[in-house]
Amino acid sequence: MADIDYGKIQVYAGNYDFWYQASQLHFHQKEAEGKKTRAKAEELKEFIRRFSSNASRAKQATSRKKLLEKLTIENMPISSRKYPYIVFKPERPCGDIVLEINGLSKKIDGVSMFENLTLTVNKGDKIAFVGDNSLIKTTLFQILAGELEPDKGSFRWGVTITNAYFPKENNAYFNNEELDLIGWLRRFAPPQEDESFIRGFLGKMLFSGEEALKKTSVLSGGERVRCMLSRMMLSGANVLILDEPTNHLDLESIISLNNALTAFPEVALFASHDHELVSTVANRIVEITPDGIIDVMRGFDEYLTMKEASLSGKNDYLYMQAAM
Repeated sequence: MADIDYGKIQVYAGNYDFWYQASQLHFHQKEAEGKKTRAKAEELKEFIRRFSSNASRAKQATSRKKLLEKLTIENMPISSRKYPYIVFKPERPCGDIVLEINGLSKKIDGVSMFENLTLTVNKGDKIAFVGDNSLIKTTLFQILAGELEPDKGSFRWGVTITNAYFPKENNAYFNNEELDLIGWLRRFAPPQEDESFIRGFLGKMLFSGEEALKKTSVLSGGERVRCMLSRMMLSGANVLILDEPTNHLDLESIISLNNALTAFPEVALFASHDHELVSTVANRIVEITPDGIIDVMRGFDEYLTMKEASLSGKNDYLYMQAAM
């Protein structure tokens, strides 16, 4: 891994996980050393101030001046990286009933996405929907978000549930070319909040100053994603539905999103090709297959290990599926 930051390139002989842990460890060590040195310097300065004019302790004060001169206080380098402030705060916790899906079926252009899909989502679930066919996951999320009607079956959200949806395709949310970012985000903010609140919120999401006046028609893919995440953050939802949220994001934004979903105390249903995000966030894995669903109350890495064992014939656990 080649880390380009602080005006230089630092090469790490390892994978992404190693780079992230090593770079964070190095930063925190340097930060701790700096704090320790500054504290020592303040201690010496205080002694010198108190006793430099005291004849009986003047020699000690002089000795501490020499120690102070030898101390090297390094200012922490300023990183070129900018991290958006992503935090999802639910207005209320989920009740006992979150989501019940019963016998759901849907075809797109004559092709079956799923048939007789039955699934119960529980409190505390962070479910990663995995599999090769991304259209299956998108179709399910669109149904749960109310954007598509199922062909058969039903689903029921609990009475305490409010959900926020992050779609894979977001063009429909940016079709008003006259709106600037302030006007766009105002539509999703609480009515009592003024422009200073909107600007402050946008600033946290890296749209500061004149950036907040950009027209939505000229936003890049990554900027649109940050806007959609802002919309979700303002919703106060206790269930998050995210369809490929890391698409178009830079590394810093992905890290911020990963941390936000990990810290989110309620329910998340999501699909992502980002292995790090899935493996650190999900505590339950659901794969929709032509033969049924694989539903595992495990993390992603453990699921992959179990699936590999199943495919090699060493373990048939994953394929004891409910018929769809």
